[in-house]
Formats: sequence, structure tokens, C-alpha cells
Amino acid sequence: MIFQNFVVGRLQANCYVVGDEQTRDVMVVDPGDNGIELIEQFKQNDWNVTSVLVTHAHLDHSGAVFEILSSFPKAVFAMHELDYPLIAEQAPSASTWYGREISLPRVPDRYLLHGEKIQIGNSIEYKILFTPGHTPGHICIYGHGHVFTGDVLFQGSIGRSDFPGSNSEQLMNSIKEHLMSLSADTLVYSGHGPETTIENELQFNPFLTQL
Repeated sequence: MIFQNFVVGRLQANCYVVGDEQTRDVMVVDPGDNGIELIEQFKQNDWNVTSVLVTHAHLDHSGAVFEILSSFPKAVFAMHELDYPLIAEQAPSASTWYGREISLPRVPDRYLLHGEKIQIGNSIEYKILFTPGHTPGHICIYGHGHVFTGDVLFQGSIGRSDFPGSNSEQLMNSIKEHLMSLSADTLVYSGHGPETTIENELQFNPFLTQL
């Protein structure tokens, strides 16, 4: 299985690439910045980007989608319908907090729903988990013993719920219902920071001791 993490942008977001070793087809999760550099790495590794998934609309997770799709126009762009419009809403302030202007990605080829499956190559499959709270349409992506949690769950912390459209009660419900119900040894790959496990967060994350 292809698995690679790239830390991108001044906000140090994690962009993940997973795929089928035989076909070289890959899915890119949260290409938030450094699009040109990412594309160069993809080509050097002979990876064919067949899908680009965005966990949520914040620009440090979606800001390089336009560049990736420009180089791999046949790739399927997918995210939740509630979050896609938020990219355009944030774009005017991009240079202030994100560090540069962005080009808006095209309308998604696929709007993702809870329980849907994403296929990569011949052997890789992931399941979509709808986890609103940090944003209205936040998703996580689960499969192969790990879960990409975007900005819902981090090592020792959880996502912010003080942004427009955020909801702290929704966030905690999402974590409880869809993440803490995963097996204890599930690896957690967050949108920022190091990896952890569900078990570790249940035991040591101060925001989750009540669970």
C-alpha cells in the first residue's frame, strides 16, 4: 500500500497520499498548500491521482486543490456538500490568514455522504464518516486500520468550535459516535500534528475523559 504524509504550508497541515501499489493510483487527502511541490513529488513517484478528497473547507486543507486538479484533470474531486461553498466564502481573506491568494477549485464531482465508499485502484477502499462540528460538512475517512480525522481529533486535543458554522455539541457527538466507536488500535492521522491511536486519546486526551 502506498502511504505518504506531506506537511504543507505555513499552518503546517498534513496532506496524505494513499493508494494501490500495483496500479499506482492514489487518493490525495487535504492538499492544503504547496501544490506545485506536491505535484512534482507525485510525478517523481509515478503516482496517478485518481481522487482528491477534502475533509473540510478551511483553506489550509483545500487551498491547493485547484493546482492538483489542473495537473490531474481526470481525478475525482469529492467533499461534503455543506462545506464546498465555504471555500469561496473564505477566499477573500486568504492572503491575510493563509498567506497567499487561492484559485477556487471546480465544483466537486461527487458530494460525499456518511457510509459511502471510496475505491482506489484494485485493492484500496475507504469509508466516509460524517463528522460535523468543526465545520458543518466535515468528514473523516476510515479504512485499513486508520482514520484521517482532519480537524476533528488531534493527539491530545480536538478541533476548534469557535469558527462561524462550528458547533461544539455536534463536534463532541461526532467524536463519540463515529471515532471513539472505532477499534482501540485504530491509528489516527490528524490534519495537524503527529499520529496517535483511538486508545491513546480515550485514555489521555483531556477533552475526552468524559467519554
